[in-house]
Amino acid sequence: MLKKIAVVIAGGVVAVSAFAWDDGGIEKSIELKDGSTVHVFKNGKMGMENPYGLVTSMDEGQTMVTKDGKTIVMKGNETARLSLALRPEYRGGQ
Repeated sequence: MLKKIAVVIAGGVVAVSAFAWDDGGIEKSIELKDGSTVHVFKNGKMGMENPYGLVTSMDEGQTMVTKDGKTIVMKGNETARLSLALRPEYRGGQ
C-alpha cells in the first residue's frame, strides 16, 4: 500500500512540474510614442499594454512608432499570454 502511495505522489509531482510557469517569457519591453508599451516574448511574438496598464489588442502587421522615433511592426497578438505574464502572482509577487 505504501508503495502505491509513493508512486501516486511521484506521478503527481511530474504532472505538476509539466505545468510550471516561467517568468512569462517577456524578453523586452518597448515604450511607444503614445504611452503604450509593446512586450516582446522570447519567441518574437508581441503583446500590447495601453498607457493605463491594460492589455489591448492590435492587428498583426500594424506599424508602431517607438518613443525614440523608430518604427516597429506588430508580430502576433498575444493578449491572453501578456495578460497572464503581467499578473503579480506570475511576476514573483511584485
